[in-house]
Parts: sequence; C-alpha cells; structure tokens
Amino acid sequence: MNREFSYRVWLLLSAIIFLYVISLWSCGYEKAHFTQNKLPLSRTSRVVIIGFQPALLSGEKADIVRDPLSGATFMAEPVSQDAVRVMTNTLFERLVTDTSFSLVSPGQARGTFLDIVASDRSASLDTVEILQEVGRAFDADAVLVGYLYRWNERHGSDYGVKSPASVAFDLHILKSSGGEILWRGRFDKEQRSLSENLLDLETFIRGGGKWMTVRELALLGLKDLLTEMSSGLQEGEDLKNAGNSGY
Repeated sequence: MNREFSYRVWLLLSAIIFLYVISLWSCGYEKAHFTQNKLPLSRTSRVVIIGFQPALLSGEKADIVRDPLSGATFMAEPVSQDAVRVMTNTLFERLVTDTSFSLVSPGQARGTFLDIVASDRSASLDTVEILQEVGRAFDADAVLVGYLYRWNERHGSDYGVKSPASVAFDLHILKSSGGEILWRGRFDKEQRSLSENLLDLETFIRGGGKWMTVRELALLGLKDLLTEMSSGLQEGEDLKNAGNSGY
C-alpha cells in the first residue's frame, strides 16, 4: 500500500512539473502582446507619469468599454479611487527606483491635465491630444498612462477563499510629439486554485502558496509589465548603439 501511495504521489508531482514547464512555454499570464518589443526611448528621456485612471467609476455599472488609446474593447467593472491611488503611487515609486528616465510625477501632471481639460470648453480634444498637450507642457518625450478595468478583492483568507482576487489593467507609453503608442502592455488575471488550473502553478509559487489579495496580485502584474518595458527599452538602446557603431 505504501509503495502504491508513493508511486501515485510521484506521478502527481511529475504531472505538476510537466504542466508547469508547459505553462512557462505557453505563457500562463493573460497579457496582451506589446505593440513593439523595442521601445524607441533612451534612459535619459523625459517622461510624464500620468498614472492610472479608472475605466469605470464607482457607482457605474459593469460594461464593455473602449480603450481611448488603442481602440481595443474590454469588459470593465467600476474601480475605486483608492485602487487608482495605490497603483499610481506604486508605479511611480518603482519607476523612480528602477529607471533613469527624467520623470514628471503624477502630482505635477494632474494639475496640468485638469487645466487642459478645463480650457477645452468645446471638448474638441480627444484623449490622445490631451495627453500630448500634457507631455508638451513639460517638454517631455513621452507620457505614461494606464487604465484599471477590474479590481476585485478576494473573499476569504490566505488559505481559503469563497472568491479569489481578480484584476485587469494596462499601461501605455505615448509619444508627445506625434501621439503614437510607443509601447503598451496588459495584465488580466483572476487567481485560480491548482485543482482548477494546474497551469497556474507559477502564480501559486510566486504568491507564496496562498490566496493573494487584489493588491498583491496587481503588484505582481505591475512588476511583470515594468520588467517587459525595461527589456524593450534596453533592446531599443542596443539597436540604436549597433546602428551608430558603423557595422
């Protein structure tokens, strides 16, 4: 009996490891592809950090919304200003630490953004044009803005939930001069138990083997997007340096 039990455990562990490898190969996270891998900015570029905006405000009904920058449509739910503040502050703190961009803070950008919107009495400017105006007001190369589409807290504890944390958001880097999207990424995730989805083993491990709060899940996704952004920035600089080397 003990030998049979050990054999079954070995089979189960082998299956889990195999599916984990498959999940890494096939990309376990539900992230949209980036518009391009190489980000055409240098590490000394000046970037205005607008931060995050709610796709739907508290009190509004869940609905399909259109991303004003990419034009893509997503299912969205109302998001609180507290969630927006948490994500915006964390985004800026990470960028201050991990990049050498010359940054304009969300606090600085907010006042200029509101002034531009207020001065546009005929509402003739669309979102892209408003963001361009903000970028140009700070003589910046680009503007970084994101949208929160879902922010659902887990119902339960670290080791047992009635419903898990679920979050969806995206980030865009917009060129101030031409309005082109230089880079974009999306994170869309609801934590699943291993019994529901063995391919989600990566999230289980990175979350410390417990049910994450929505903030923990969101920060895990934000870290991934910023890593992708940094990678694209490095690839863009490597390409530029290779072109300037004369080879």
